[in-house]
Amino acid sequence: MKTQTMVTIIGRPALMALSAAMILIWSATAHARSAPESFADLAEKLLPSVVNISTTQVIEGREGPTMPQLPPGSPFEDFFKEFFDRNQPQQRSRRATSLGSGFIISEDGYVVTNNHVIADADEISVILHDDTRLKATLIGRDSKTDLAVLKVETGTKLPAVKFGNSRKSRVGDWVVAIGNPFGLGGTVTAGIISARGRDINAGPYDDFIQTDASINRGNSGGPMFNMDGEVIGINTAIFSPSGGSVGIGFAIPSAGAEPVIAQLIKSGTVKRGWLGVHIQAVTEEIAETLGLDEAEGALVASVIDDSPAAQGGIKPGDVIRKFDGKSVKEMRNLPRIVAETEVGKPVRVDIWREGKAETLKVAVGELKEDEQQMASATVGPAGELEIDELGMKLASINDKTRERFKLKDDAKGVVVTEVDPAGPAATKEIRPGDVIIEVSQEEIASPADVRSKISDAAKAGRKSVLLHLEGQNGLRFVAVRLQKG
Repeated sequence: MKTQTMVTIIGRPALMALSAAMILIWSATAHARSAPESFADLAEKLLPSVVNISTTQVIEGREGPTMPQLPPGSPFEDFFKEFFDRNQPQQRSRRATSLGSGFIISEDGYVVTNNHVIADADEISVILHDDTRLKATLIGRDSKTDLAVLKVETGTKLPAVKFGNSRKSRVGDWVVAIGNPFGLGGTVTAGIISARGRDINAGPYDDFIQTDASINRGNSGGPMFNMDGEVIGINTAIFSPSGGSVGIGFAIPSAGAEPVIAQLIKSGTVKRGWLGVHIQAVTEEIAETLGLDEAEGALVASVIDDSPAAQGGIKPGDVIRKFDGKSVKEMRNLPRIVAETEVGKPVRVDIWREGKAETLKVAVGELKEDEQQMASATVGPAGELEIDELGMKLASINDKTRERFKLKDDAKGVVVTEVDPAGPAATKEIRPGDVIIEVSQEEIASPADVRSKISDAAKAGRKSVLLHLEGQNGLRFVAVRLQKG
């Protein structure tokens, strides 16, 4: 009876609908890329191109026990001096060895690894898949991206791998990592791309690929492959409270690594583009005060004198939204985009200035390691005033306030003398001694000017005002909410 009821319920129309649904499901499955049955063929092909990196460093022996500090004229002074002179051990140096990973990128012996794998090494050896040990020469290294290129000499052609385009890789794609975890050598692991564009505070150009493929100590410098056997990342770091793999590993994308590696092979050093600005994030509050629809781009806090930015007409308060045709969605995107731009290249810079879009032309400069990232301020004097809407007191810059807050001789604007700990200024970490240079992107010369700008903002229905100030951490813009007095 139950069977008859079931057949009745699933009549012909229902069966047709079910068949259609099955076809749709099958069709969607047919177009999806299924998991490989095995990684064996891929691993067999790639393993000979992955090498172990062995480094040796001579470390000076440690000092023996030191003589305790005694008061002058102590009767124990001679006793301890004789004891420590007699028992001081001889200095002995020792050789420390460390292991990492790398991969061959040319048949004539160029090898890529991480800079931290070979840092401070006195000797570097490359161990091939067949256990052949070759002495390596350091061609070049770059600490900012944590990359290094080595060269080995051999009478035969070496099995090299090619770089793929990491920009085409998507979250969820399969990847294979090969390396030398814990010195075991030739270890293959697989997983997926878990995330992209990770900033782990490892350097100024962080843009890591995150993976759940098992990566451990010793995998550093090893390759991350896509399913076509192309290198799309260099395994560099892990998040590991335990010291072992917890499924969170990070790789340098090939798109950022390839140009650096090419420069290291060509000249042993890396030339990077330089703009010459200090920037900060565009928050929701800042976007509102500037009339931007979205909190995107990089807000210019200051411009270095005679820099490419200054020569190209970029000013503090500009929001850089595109650089050389590349979108600047977040502040941290800009340094990497500029660094990867060819030195001397004239580029288009799309900015937002005073409520409207503008386009500038800037010739990219060369970043020097010792580049002084400084900019100067502007403006003039008057008395002290309490600004209830911001929760702080302001005073003119004169000899008295300059001495009290240890301000620069050329400091101009108004100085913050007191901050209400419960007020809006305190929530933005504004402190006594900070100098306000501009309010709503207009220069101010006295506390009364600040009062006037706040009044204008309130009349215009704005909930915040944009302050340009100089404090202990340099120049920055801060959008401060107005509170009712």
